[in-house]
Amino acid sequence: MASNISRRHFNTLLGVGAAATGLAAGFPRQAQAAEELNFQSIWLNDPEFLGYMIAIDKGYYAAAGLKVNYFPGGPNLIPEGALLAGKADVALTNMVGLAIAVSQKGAPLKVIGTQFQKSPLGVISLASSNIKGPKDLIGKTVAAPPLSLAIFKACLAVNGVPADKVKVVPFNFDPTPLATGNVDAAVDFVTELPFLVEQKGGKKASYFLFYDFGLPLYIDLVTVTADTLKSKRKQLVEFLRASRKGWVENDADPEKYPKQYEQTWFKGNGSSIEAMVFHNRTQIPLMNSSKGLFSMDEAGIKRNLDALDKVGIKANASMFDLSILAEL
Repeated sequence: MASNISRRHFNTLLGVGAAATGLAAGFPRQAQAAEELNFQSIWLNDPEFLGYMIAIDKGYYAAAGLKVNYFPGGPNLIPEGALLAGKADVALTNMVGLAIAVSQKGAPLKVIGTQFQKSPLGVISLASSNIKGPKDLIGKTVAAPPLSLAIFKACLAVNGVPADKVKVVPFNFDPTPLATGNVDAAVDFVTELPFLVEQKGGKKASYFLFYDFGLPLYIDLVTVTADTLKSKRKQLVEFLRASRKGWVENDADPEKYPKQYEQTWFKGNGSSIEAMVFHNRTQIPLMNSSKGLFSMDEAGIKRNLDALDKVGIKANASMFDLSILAEL
């Protein structure tokens, strides 16, 4: 989590239209012309994007004949807008925002892979509260950001918890209220807030994921336009292959790159090395798949569509394309 800002809740329920921001970072042009791909991240630079950074720095993309221009995201960035405006060839998106763009706005976008098999969005609490699932929230006070309320309430409903049995208060992504016991739990990504709470209050934190309680969503979807899928198929295959190599390198030593990139990729992101190492260790099992990073299948897609339906979003499998994965 960078600068204590929520992990991309800014675009959870927004439509399409914002332009990409940030400066590209990548290899200089090779003597032999490489194919350029503009890659739009979904958030400020932090360990969530380490695999792509490593693939740039270690030359995995260059070896595949690609020059990848990496664009950081931020609170004013809507990645679907970057794709539709032609500012990005590939972007990371979240399932809810993407589904709204496609099903309600008619955006011609296609998901060709998913970075996370399990969304890191969940409920964080002090371990002493013994909150292990939605039913344990009855009678409790939960801090939740406005843009996560729909998903949180859907999780309560799916698990038979009346919304009026849980007190919801605003959450400004500050660990203090949870660390000091002013609230019983908070809705956020679980990749850093548990660490920050423990650091702040000296008490052990715990969490549960919405994924495990009726809302099994992919997140950080590798997304392209339908035109890019047709015109740059070879480059997209090579991009995913090289990105996989970057993530394999990262996973071999989760401490190495958060430390190595403190003064480069992560400079000024407002997080400590310790928090970033925790982030990296926590995210790895949520990304891993026995079929390889970025894998999707028809059963998983159906689970996502069913989960979207529970939050009132009608979508269909046409926004997914498994053909690139089949070529890896």
